[in-house]
Amino acid sequence: MKILAIEHEIPNLPEEAFTPQILRKEAAHTWELYQQGFIREIYFHRDQHVAVLMLECSDVESAHQVLEQLPLVRSGLITFELMPLIAYPGFARLFAESQGGSK
Repeated sequence: MKILAIEHEIPNLPEEAFTPQILRKEAAHTWELYQQGFIREIYFHRDQHVAVLMLECSDVESAHQVLEQLPLVRSGLITFELMPLIAYPGFARLFAESQGGSK
């Protein structure tokens, strides 16, 4: 299942909490998850310092378990909003037998 994960920093934390050491550990663990196929894509929001990940997990609970292992999550510095995704069903309208009344 594809799951979109959007990072949220915990509010009111001092910038010093994000030490170079923990950020390096975060990058290393993220690389491991990428190599294992859990993280399929990873981006930063262009206008904000927010990570956006595309995960491949069996379900949302599995995605939570994977992300809970990240050093920044374990340290209570960030959380993730998870959105399970399905394929867009709208193209079926193009091939429907009857166009009457379909939206």
